[in-house]
Amino acid sequence: MIEISEAPLAGLFGSESAYQVLMYMENYENGYASQIAKTYGTSLNQIQNQLNKFEQLGLLVSRKVGTARVFYFTRSPVADSLRVFLKSMLEQLPKSIVQKFYRDRRRSLRPGKRNQ
Repeated sequence: MIEISEAPLAGLFGSESAYQVLMYMENYENGYASQIAKTYGTSLNQIQNQLNKFEQLGLLVSRKVGTARVFYFTRSPVADSLRVFLKSMLEQLPKSIVQKFYRDRRRSLRPGKRNQ
């Protein structure tokens, strides 16, 4: 399989933070701003702006879980098609990038926490 560069994807989505949000959301299926910003070591404000933009566009929806707003992809023809594209791009990223940002979460929940 051919590996791709991240630069064209960031350009395609208009900014690196837009690219990061979409790829994170596709890989993990949901997320909140501080978690995404920490993963990439980027500005929380930039990530929040992208999440809000994608929510306004109807690609993402959010709900409050405790004090955090957790974002999810909507079910729509546009969002579903975008997800197919993002999934195929995730499969073609260099292994070093996948291991750094997109490996499965392995950390267990803190005692007293549960999945919601």
